[in-house]
Amino acid sequence: MSLFHQEVLWEIPGDIHLIKWLGKRKNRNEVEEFYKLLWDSTNAISAAITCIIVQGKDIIIKGSFTSEMCATKKRVTSLFFIHMVVIDGLIAEYTLLEDSFAVSEAMKN
Repeated sequence: MSLFHQEVLWEIPGDIHLIKWLGKRKNRNEVEEFYKLLWDSTNAISAAITCIIVQGKDIIIKGSFTSEMCATKKRVTSLFFIHMVVIDGLIAEYTLLEDSFAVSEAMKN
């Protein structure tokens, strides 16, 4: 968590009622909660980063992942894009775009 500013603008859009790790977060404690919820609910199968672009304080990462939902054993494969803003060496903004619809569907029995 030491990589994040104490206050952070964090967002992963999606069905926040069904998938508790999605949504907006505002500080390190909430980001830590995200990781706990994510890793308690999913098993990482694979991940790959195919592109990283850095321009000033902005970083954009393109990649893909496959995860298994613990509750349903269904797998999801998705592209993802992450946009981060780094200020004073710490992540101040974090936005992740993925196929949240596919993740939501995989969480349903």
